[in-house]
Amino acid sequence: MEESPRYKRVLLKLSGEAFAGEQGYGIDPSFLEYISHEIKGVYELGVQIAIVIGGGNIFRGFQGKEIGIDRATADYMGMLATVINALALQSALENHVNIPTRVLSAIEMRQIAEPYIRRRAIRHLEKGRIVIFAGGTGNPFFSTDTAAALRAAEIGAEVLIKATKVGGIYDKDPEKYKDAVLIKEISYLEVINKGLKVMDHTALTLCKENEIPIIVLNIREKGNLRKAVLGEEVGSLVRG
Repeated sequence: MEESPRYKRVLLKLSGEAFAGEQGYGIDPSFLEYISHEIKGVYELGVQIAIVIGGGNIFRGFQGKEIGIDRATADYMGMLATVINALALQSALENHVNIPTRVLSAIEMRQIAEPYIRRRAIRHLEKGRIVIFAGGTGNPFFSTDTAAALRAAEIGAEVLIKATKVGGIYDKDPEKYKDAVLIKEISYLEVINKGLKVMDHTALTLCKENEIPIIVLNIREKGNLRKAVLGEEVGSLVRG
């Protein structure tokens, strides 16, 4: 029996830290190969896939303060880091699994990426290309989580999947507390009121206002991404 996806257009948010793998910094080639095959498993279902990537494996905006760089400049540096990750993922998807991919950057750099234009992004998705959004929102003081929520709303994504290194949303940090309990379903407001670190408030508010459900899952568990798109119970679900 042919598997039928619950979601036809998804936005995947990948953290920069994931790209570093076990080495903690830079880009781990084994992770690139792994994530390419995970994405291929979803692509084969006929799902339209857009991706937003963080840059924390190279540079994070808040690091600027520690080395005397003002916040706005440091945030732009972080946006450039996301472009490096986007190009690495594009190359991996095209070379490892032979999937056509386009990088659209919110910061214009025509030699290496197309400028972000909403209608162009949607057209690429309709033509069966994976779209990678780089450069965050193009503005300082906004996280890549907010960029993911914004792009999800703009392209009409049916779900935002946040790929993490833990199994979902917990009542407390599962890496610090062994008795942390997984929350399988929760509302946007509960996440905000309980101060759970899922996404920043701006991103959550954007998802709430545009009725975009958020699935938080462990990307390190093989097949989780495909399960989520098929509508199987995996990780945690945030909705109204």
